[in-house]
Amino acid sequence: MHKHIVVAALLLVFGLANAPAATEQEVVRQSARIVRKFRNMPETAIPPAVLRNARGLAILTVVKIGFGLSGKGGQGVVVARTADGWSDPSFVGTGGAGWGLQIGAQITEFIFVLNTDAAVRAFSRDGNVTVGVDLSAAAGPVGRNLQAGLVPRAAIYTYSRSEGLFAGVSLEGAVIATQKSANHRYYGRPVRPTEILSGSVRSRRANVLRAALE
Repeated sequence: MHKHIVVAALLLVFGLANAPAATEQEVVRQSARIVRKFRNMPETAIPPAVLRNARGLAILTVVKIGFGLSGKGGQGVVVARTADGWSDPSFVGTGGAGWGLQIGAQITEFIFVLNTDAAVRAFSRDGNVTVGVDLSAAAGPVGRNLQAGLVPRAAIYTYSRSEGLFAGVSLEGAVIATQKSANHRYYGRPVRPTEILSGSVRSRRANVLRAALE
């Protein structure tokens, strides 16, 4: 049993090392797929009321590996609700390493529901956001019948969906950083997250994500 786990972890490590990095448009398409998954999971879907009241979303895919030394890395996007609908994506990434006894591999998809304007402003900076430190975070409620009038109990609601051999993953304490170079490549010029999340910057390539959010 343990032998199979080690082999799977090593294969993933070598596969990640040799795989080409995803393009920004691939990250946008993956983010759209994640939104559709989280909206349609039976009984554990993100409640429509939570999404309707959200001021923004952070959507990430995180890969965690462990073989003596554990580590994780991920990339994704942040979008915000504007007067004209959802904004275009601002690209973000996360990573980290640590010593531990865990052996295995896991891919986890996250949606962070930004419940407040302050949470959106935190992701609008050119710097970093530490989950649970800069902004309060809590596991989000689930179920399609959640009452619409429920008052959020944290600035961020976290939702996750995992595939792999680790028992569970949390991004509590993780640092999520703006990827300035990815934003530059996607929009063809230097652009600040605040411009993107305010709706001042638009690209037709982001339509696939906006359609998933509507």
